[in-house]
Amino acid sequence: MADTIFALSSGAPPAGIAVVRVSGPHARAALESLAQRVPPPRQASLALLTDPQDGAPLDRALILWLPGPGTVTGEDLVELHCHGGRAVVAAVETVLAAMPGLRRAEAGEFTRRAFLNGRMDLNAVEGLSDLLAAETQQQRRAALMMAEGHFSRRVDGWRHDLLDLSAMAEAALDFSDEDDVPDAAIELRIGAGIAALGEDIGTALAAPSAERLREGIRVVLAGPPNAGKSTLLNALVGRDAAIVSDIAGTTRDRIEVSAALGGTAFLFTDTAGLHEGTGDTIEVIGMHRARAALDAADIILWLGDAAELPRADALLIAAQCDRDATRPGLQLSAQTGEGMNSLVTTLLDRAAQLLPGEGDYALHARQRARVGELLAHIEAAQHSDDLLVIAEELRQARRAIDALTGQAGTEDMLDRLFSGFCIGK
Repeated sequence: MADTIFALSSGAPPAGIAVVRVSGPHARAALESLAQRVPPPRQASLALLTDPQDGAPLDRALILWLPGPGTVTGEDLVELHCHGGRAVVAAVETVLAAMPGLRRAEAGEFTRRAFLNGRMDLNAVEGLSDLLAAETQQQRRAALMMAEGHFSRRVDGWRHDLLDLSAMAEAALDFSDEDDVPDAAIELRIGAGIAALGEDIGTALAAPSAERLREGIRVVLAGPPNAGKSTLLNALVGRDAAIVSDIAGTTRDRIEVSAALGGTAFLFTDTAGLHEGTGDTIEVIGMHRARAALDAADIILWLGDAAELPRADALLIAAQCDRDATRPGLQLSAQTGEGMNSLVTTLLDRAAQLLPGEGDYALHARQRARVGELLAHIEAAQHSDDLLVIAEELRQARRAIDALTGQAGTEDMLDRLFSGFCIGK
């Protein structure tokens, strides 16, 4: 029998209300010990909570009895909506900890039980993790779509299609000599079904990266020394994050600063000035790191000559236009603010092409790897004329879906994932 766990599931006290959750086989008994009664299922009721050891009052609270399996954890669940003072929460938790069969929940344990009891799949769990960590509105919207199961329902559709295709392939193999199974017709149906499934999976694989959404669009400021990179970085992030000096080579290493513009997360990187070099070892290392940052950039702000653009899609910036208005590129001055609004608008427009839109979700590296594996099996089946090979590739595709949803081979990953959740989630 699983342990019964409890934890504060609302924000840290003091607060207006503190919600303490109890989940597991002893949840009902714990509620009865605290409130001397159990209200009707899913109906909030006011009760005086007392210590069962000596009858001392703890708090007057709203109590909820939620019998499983129709709960967030899939188990019997109790919620105590107490006053949110530290002393109240501490007293209630102390009494719960003293009850037989109860213990404090570990980080992410409520959500882990929801996963193990089939109330959430792994994709929804990852969405919830992102939702808890969301700092921008875009992150919140995409995480909520994943947590609410939009991607999971799409995966369920793939599983359903795979089962139908597998059944047809097995029928074609097992009963190919029977008159009531027309081989050519069923093989055409299998081929058409595999092609349609592969197209849908390929579309999903093209979804934006959740890592990019979470960590921010990587914007690298690059160019020769004294081009105004550090001044522009400070203007974009709204603080003095980089040292500004007229001395060439002041920035000798990458400086990374996170900032949100218009509700979108960005990671701005100031780099060492790029030039022929003086033989200085530290300077050479700084330029090497600058070029590495350029290779990993989503957007490049190039403050150098137009003829030396590091990439075709780099945005040419004519910085310091208050000193020289003849240079080509986006005219701006971080000192006077001229052109800064245009730059921010351009950054947001480019970011919108790299991030999920309204009502879309983003895929994590793990999800992308599993969907890629799934697509590889579908494409292998699509390009084969051998029904035995097709049937085997479809079986392997079903295994890839099991790994995608967390039904196979995920124990180590689960330990890492749930350890990042807060207590009470």
